[in-house]
Amino acid sequence: MKRIVTIWLLTFVLTVAFLVWQKVSGPTYEKTGQFDVGTGAMDYELLRTHSITGDLPVTIVVAEAGSPDPGIQGTVIWRRYPTDEPWQRLPMRYEDGLLKAELPRQPMAGKLEYEVELVHGQVKELIPGREAAVARFKGDVPGLVLVFHVTCMVLGMLFSTGAGLDALTGGSASLKPLSRVTFAFLLLGGLILGPVVQKYAFDAYWTGWPLGEDWTDNKLAVGALVWALAMWRTSRAEPGRPAGKWWVVAAMVTILIIYSIPHSIHGSTFDYETGEHIQAYASWSRALLPG
Repeated sequence: MKRIVTIWLLTFVLTVAFLVWQKVSGPTYEKTGQFDVGTGAMDYELLRTHSITGDLPVTIVVAEAGSPDPGIQGTVIWRRYPTDEPWQRLPMRYEDGLLKAELPRQPMAGKLEYEVELVHGQVKELIPGREAAVARFKGDVPGLVLVFHVTCMVLGMLFSTGAGLDALTGGSASLKPLSRVTFAFLLLGGLILGPVVQKYAFDAYWTGWPLGEDWTDNKLAVGALVWALAMWRTSRAEPGRPAGKWWVVAAMVTILIIYSIPHSIHGSTFDYETGEHIQAYASWSRALLPG
């Protein structure tokens, strides 16, 4: 009993840790940081994903609500991505402690790269600083579809990790049912609901191999395939006979590697020259993976 409790406690911790990593990494979550133009350090948050139903809001907090205008001027510098178009400058307006502007909405998978220039007296600062933020536009996914998709993927990782740790610590009787449950959640959440989410968001059911190079789709396919093999290899597992043990361990490691890759990198991108969807690396991943 102590072994089982320890395994599932560790499983829970690992699952939460990888989910947090998915939340804070990748090119779709808000770009955050601080700036200081002589009025004290202030936090900022720049959106990197938005609905195609509206313009992209750019909002910078420069004072507390109700405070006098601190005299900070803001300009959004932007262009469509990935293009070599000239940068455009959009002045921001001050409203109740906020500098605001809106960038024009784009088609599904269309992207804009942008940064904000802040000026206060003789002090000037450009955020986010090292490189522009890139925001992608997507269609709205029904809430119920998204909830079931995310829930199944989380449970798939949970049972995958639990099954792998159980196999590593001598489990045998549970290998068969855990493998089946894991594969079922990955199949439903990834290969069935995943394409449905993709269709709503980017008007394509599948953009992975062999139709494209979308890493998200390819990761789902690899994870489900490895667990299908593990499920097959554990079909004869029973108490005292840990058939397919190392297949389960390999499948767990595969899922952990998949979840360590930031979500949505090398995802769908609208090509403004051809009008087609392509897969493009996130700017930071190009530096890590040249070529």
